[in-house]
Amino acid sequence: MKKFLKYFAALVIVLFVGYHSVYFKKLNEVQANTPSGKINTTAYTRTFWDKKLLPSLNKAISLDQLIGMLHTDPENTFKKYSNALGIGELKYFMVKAEGSVKQVGDNDLTVTLATDNKTVKIETEYVYGNAVRDASGLINRNEFDNTSDFNEISAGINKIIREEVLPDFKRTVKTGDHITFTGAIEMNKKFLNLSDIEITPIQLKILK
Repeated sequence: MKKFLKYFAALVIVLFVGYHSVYFKKLNEVQANTPSGKINTTAYTRTFWDKKLLPSLNKAISLDQLIGMLHTDPENTFKKYSNALGIGELKYFMVKAEGSVKQVGDNDLTVTLATDNKTVKIETEYVYGNAVRDASGLINRNEFDNTSDFNEISAGINKIIREEVLPDFKRTVKTGDHITFTGAIEMNKKFLNLSDIEITPIQLKILK
């Protein structure tokens, strides 16, 4: 009996140690962190783009609808549809629309919206800033220990846009093309200007 209890106790110890020695973690969490615990911003950005940002784009508000609401009820429109990671008057929206290309410029594209003939610009050369990161509303600032890492996420997002979203589109788009687009815009809540809207693109498609 003593021998049995001895083996039983040993088995319990082995199971206890084994249970607490093995744990499971999501692959993207492993990829996004270095051994030191510091966030791997390159891996984080890729995972964010593929797994969070692109699947969320169907929730973007129609740009025509947004402009109409900002004309009639800006306060509630900002409250309901904008995102911002800090205090201040700059707010960000994720928008989608379709229209005709009015002009292909060196640095941007002028597009006439399909529904109300309003023109907007799509950035095609100098894609910088935090518009996409902040408009998404999908990143928690508290995940990052420092501002540098946090800003690297924006730089990584903009790099994907410049290297993966824009090149093929710029090679083929021409004046008169009918296109659809989804992207981010920045608005100053205090000095609202709806006549000079610039979109940082995330998805662009030529419909012809």
